[in-house]
Amino acid sequence: MKVLRLKPGKERSLQRRHPWIFDAAIAKGGGDAGETVRIESHEGRFLAWAACSPASKIRARAWSFDEGQRIDAAFFAARCQAAVQARGLFDIASDGQRLVHGEADGLPGLIVDRYGDTLVAQFLSAGVERWKAVLADALLAATGLTKLYERSDASGRGREGLPAVTGWLRGQGPTEITIQEHGWRLSLDVATGHKTGFYLDQRDSRRRFSELARHRRFARVLNCYCYTGGFTVAAAHGLAAAGALEGAELVSVDSSQPALDRARAHLALNGFEAANAQFLDADVNQTLRRFIDEGRQFDAIVLDPPKFAPTVAHADRAARAYKDINRLALKLLPPGGVLLTFSCSGGIGADLFHKIVASAGIDAGVDGYIAERLGAAPDHPMTIEFPEGEYLKGLVVVRK
Repeated sequence: MKVLRLKPGKERSLQRRHPWIFDAAIAKGGGDAGETVRIESHEGRFLAWAACSPASKIRARAWSFDEGQRIDAAFFAARCQAAVQARGLFDIASDGQRLVHGEADGLPGLIVDRYGDTLVAQFLSAGVERWKAVLADALLAATGLTKLYERSDASGRGREGLPAVTGWLRGQGPTEITIQEHGWRLSLDVATGHKTGFYLDQRDSRRRFSELARHRRFARVLNCYCYTGGFTVAAAHGLAAAGALEGAELVSVDSSQPALDRARAHLALNGFEAANAQFLDADVNQTLRRFIDEGRQFDAIVLDPPKFAPTVAHADRAARAYKDINRLALKLLPPGGVLLTFSCSGGIGADLFHKIVASAGIDAGVDGYIAERLGAAPDHPMTIEFPEGEYLKGLVVVRK
């Protein structure tokens, strides 16, 4: 067994069961890509079994902190089974669910979502890449399904020295799937959609937006970076339940026409008339500025932008981008208007995001109540030992 020995004092994070070992913490030793290595303190004391990633700044990711644990096929079968069973602890009102959430489920670098009878997996680290075939079989055994599509095309693969890979890993079937979520239906294509096909992490935030629409009876709704219109459908669902959909204005903005086409189709799929729905293929920043110049206002605005800061190194530039769009959106709210604003950037923490939105409000001359904090749905868990898992942050701001 190959050994990675740490520099003096660099064992503290592992003693707290944090699974990452950075290259700067290593005194000597190495291994092949994905190979299981023994992590030792500078004094030679066992700390963890980990998968080596020689091309990555995160040089190793811990599988287990138990010296007696064997890292073999049975280990991965047990981890997959435990992750699937854990989802039964949560009230998930959808047949689209995250079944494995990387480090939170003890499988660093592995993301697995279920869409109906199809699994979609991302193998994003050298460790899970090495054990891919074993993991694929374990996932199907744990779920009783037969189809698994691979979407290992995220940018993180490059940092591991791994090429992008997509396609059927087990079984075959249609890649176009329709799922049920709360009281509505949404379609996706696992081969071409964002991430594994859809943003399942926003499931409960969409439900909350529907509830707000029903309660507040929004007459004018603006959904920015709308992708395939999940928040638009949620708003329509809430307004319809309140008898307030007829005459309501729904504006959805994205820079992808195919996504907008699917967003429009989603309204029809759920039986909502789109007479007052607009789908704008446009830049969000420029659109917000144009709406301000035109004197338009919206009772509810959603800002769900892409990842501006994948790492802390990008935080300063991303903070400026987040601040600008929030400043513009706040200007478009009337008193009592509601802003749902999100950051999915791992490099932007919850406190920093709050400060960014506060600074945007100051520049806009707008004060607001932080009515709620939102985050990823519970099948995308953050654990006590891995706070970095809290990548999605959201605020519900009500303009004073």
